[in-house]
Order: sequence, then structure tokens, then C-alpha cells
Amino acid sequence: MGAALKLFARHALLPGGWRRDVLLAWDADGDLTSVIDNAAPPDGVELAEYVVPGMVNLHSHAFQRALGGMTEKAGAGPDSFWTWRELMYRFAGRIAPEQIEAIAAQLFAECLRHGYTAVCEFHYLQRDAAGALYARPAETAETVIAAARASGIGITMLPVLYSHAGFGAQPLTPEQARFRTDAGDVLRIVEALEVQRDGQVEVGFAPHSLRAAPMDQVAQVLAAVPVGRPIHIHIAEQQAEVDQCLVATSMRPVQYLYDQFDVDARWCLVHATHLSHDEIVQLAASGAVAGLCPTTEANLGDGLFPLPEFIAAGGRFGIGSDSHVSQSPVEELRWLEYGQRLQRRQRNIAATPAQPQVGDYLWQSALQGGAQAAGRKLGALAVGCRADLLVLDDAHPNLCAVAVDEVLGSLLFCGNDNLVRDVLCGGRWQVRGGRHVAQDAIASAYKCAVARLRSL
Repeated sequence: MGAALKLFARHALLPGGWRRDVLLAWDADGDLTSVIDNAAPPDGVELAEYVVPGMVNLHSHAFQRALGGMTEKAGAGPDSFWTWRELMYRFAGRIAPEQIEAIAAQLFAECLRHGYTAVCEFHYLQRDAAGALYARPAETAETVIAAARASGIGITMLPVLYSHAGFGAQPLTPEQARFRTDAGDVLRIVEALEVQRDGQVEVGFAPHSLRAAPMDQVAQVLAAVPVGRPIHIHIAEQQAEVDQCLVATSMRPVQYLYDQFDVDARWCLVHATHLSHDEIVQLAASGAVAGLCPTTEANLGDGLFPLPEFIAAGGRFGIGSDSHVSQSPVEELRWLEYGQRLQRRQRNIAATPAQPQVGDYLWQSALQGGAQAAGRKLGALAVGCRADLLVLDDAHPNLCAVAVDEVLGSLLFCGNDNLVRDVLCGGRWQVRGGRHVAQDAIASAYKCAVARLRSL
């Protein structure tokens, strides 16, 4: 196992809140073995002023990182999620596995530099450009996991069940041929990925959506995957989807999902933007996580999640960067709060009587929800959790002379500089002084991949 590694934090965010003089130790496997507050700084141990747990990015389509900025030109008619989707399909049709890997590595390095230490990859780019499965059915999933290992980020791989183009078993379009999977395909991919599972990698399952994943096939996969694995699904992202679900099933999406399955804490309902009051209560009571992606939801014109009502109902939530128009948890959490302020014309929405500091409430809540959605030992500086942590830049003016209970408020709501200085992930330093340890090599491979794609 080797000797334990250590860091001494003058201030560290522990599960019970900020604590002073915290000595953290982890083993060679990347697990925290000791967390002691009110400790004396030992000789020869690195010192840090502010240390917080690394954030979980609970929803990612890694290949879409290369699409950023390319869909911001107005079309002949009104643009929407649905017109954006057609552009994404055309782009997805060009990508080869080696380009997927280069793009994913660049994304993951960026995520690490901004404070994400784990990602949940909702992976549906399964087939080749002609729509045929690769010789190894899990090939593209394996390339994304390889990118995660190269960058150092932890990953929960979620192979996607994607059989139909819409409610009523509509056949897939030619543009969707690369996404096609049935229950047997998904189970073969999950089985092939079992050898990848370790402290940094978990494998779950994702029905793409109610419109794309037949309920009988979802049930078949759920019955076969090991108990406790995370399950993610897109749901109620667009009002048009809600309307289509009502026509097809006479129920709203969340209502219909809960009618079909025993939704529990294993589940992450991604977006869940358009909910009725009863669905808010139902989602919160089930213990499932609402997977919120504010920058993508804004970019695509989805709408705003009913956050205050969900908080009041005791709901759990986390954040994801989805299409990766941003790679920053600060921006996701900032706009989660700001969207509510704009809609309600109030301030300091994401808070409770027990935690009036908005920054602390958002960070801690997103940590807990993200860890649950990832199905890994994450989200806290606590013994047995992964050694995933951020050292903030205490020399930056934004953190000058702030009270410790204002640190996260300053991180989230003051300026646009990245205040993440160093990042430890799985017990290894992946970012030092704001730079990823393999930043130049990863960026070089990404540039080559994107130049090739954009020339096609």
C-alpha cells in the first residue's frame, strides 16, 4: 500500500461545515484514511489555506465539447433544442473513436482545472458512422474511460439504451443510427466494462429518455445489472416532450416513469425541468437526484427548474455540464441561483434556515447529490471517501480578508477568475498552480482531432 500521503488545511470544508487546522491523509489507492481537525501542522507536510471537496459533474456528453460555439448562428426560423439537435446529429456522424478520446481528454482536463473531480458520462455514441457495432461493442465507451484515466478524473460510465426516435416506437432516423442500442447491446457493453471498475471507475446504465427507450427493455436491463448501480435518464427537458408524453401515455413524464418503475435513490432524473407540483413532491420523496445543467439548459432554451419548491420538499440535486458550453461548476451553480432570482425577482433563493449561506448550501447540496448520482465514494472530506479535493487560491484578491463562511460565496458569486489552484483526484495531484499536469499534450491531441473534424 505504501506510506500515507498528507495535506494540512488551515480551513477545510468537512461534512459538518468549515473546520480549522485539518490534517488529511490518504493511501496509495486514493482513499482518505484520516481526517483530523484542530490538529497541529506536522513538519514536512504541504500547507493549504482553503480546501474543499471536488465537485461531481453528474451529466456529460463528452463528444459535444467539440461542438461548442458552432451552433450559435440563427437559422431561417425560430431556433430551439430541436434545431440544435439536428446540428449535433450531423457532427456526431463524423467522429471516430480516436477523436472521441482526444475530445474527452481535453474536456476532462478542463473540468479538473475548474474543480470537477468526477464525471458521469451519459454515453450514447456506440456505433460506427455506418450504424454498425464495433468489433468490441464497448469500444467507444472504453475510449472515453481511457480519456478519463489519461486526465486523472474519476468517471461513472453510463451506456445508453436508445431504440426509438419518439413515443409510439417511431423508427430511428438515419442521423440516429450511431446511437442505436437494445437491451442486449447495453448488457453486453456493461459486461465488457466490468474489468474497468476500480476506485476511479464505476459502470451504470442510462435509458436515454421515455421517448427513446422502450419500457420493457428498460425493465430487462434493470433486472440484469448489479444491484446498486446508478441509473440516469433524460426527462421533462422540453415542454414539447411533456406534451408528447401526455398524448402517448395520458401522463406527464415523471408521473409515467414512476408508474412504470420503483424509482429510488439509484436514479438520477436529468433536467426534470417541467414538473407539476405533484411530480416535484414525488421526485423529492423518492430520494432520486435531480440532475441540473443550467448552462446547457440556458443554451438550449429549455426553461428553469422549480428549485425553491424542490428544496422545500426536501429534494436532492446535483449539477452537470451536459453539452459543455461551460466546464465550470462555479458557472453552473451561479446560474442555478441567478435563474431563480431573475424569474422570481428575489435574492438568495438557494438557502434554508439551517444554512443561510447560499454558496455553502449550493456547494454542499451539489456534492451530496452528485456523489449519489455517481455511485462512488465521493462528495466529502471523510474517511473512506475518495481523496478528491480542491485547494483554492488564497492569494487571489477575491479571497483576501474574507470570513471563512464567505469563502464559497466569493468562489461562486465574485468575478470570473478561476480560483481553483490545485486539484487532487483519487489521491493524485492532477492540477498544480491552475495547470493540468498533462495540459499541453492533451490540448495538442485535441487540436488535431478538432481540425480534422471541422475540415470534413
